[in-house]
Amino acid sequence: MQQAIRLALENVRSGRGGPFGALIVKDGAVLATGVNQVASALDPTAHAEIVAIRAACQARANFQLTECDLYTTCEPCPMCMGAIYWARVSKVYYANTRSDAAAIGFDDSFIYDQLALPLDARKIPMVQLMREQALAAFSDWERAESKIQY
Repeated sequence: MQQAIRLALENVRSGRGGPFGALIVKDGAVLATGVNQVASALDPTAHAEIVAIRAACQARANFQLTECDLYTTCEPCPMCMGAIYWARVSKVYYANTRSDAAAIGFDDSFIYDQLALPLDARKIPMVQLMREQALAAFSDWERAESKIQY
């Protein structure tokens, strides 16, 4: 955790990004690190956890991080939690809470609130189009012999 905190402090002090750092660790060895790069990379998905997950997957040549732990300076947001679950991270260690983050302007409570709403009640309209045509890709996937389950 000390290394994650150091990464976050360096990121803020350098002016490159927000106060978030993360690392992926397997068997006590750091596989990858990440810092918040949202503004510098012009990428709203470049949270420290996502950056670290991407780098660790590349380092392992695998899209799953089973038996790996994530150390992050803040309780992960909903997007990062989705990535953590998809990557199959074994455990998450965090320092600051989402309330701590909200107190300095990183409030993601509206996302949690939106996700709990029915699709037709969300702030961003969700409009379904061409479901029947799109199901063709799902049918092809079901039959594909080369598919990799994840």
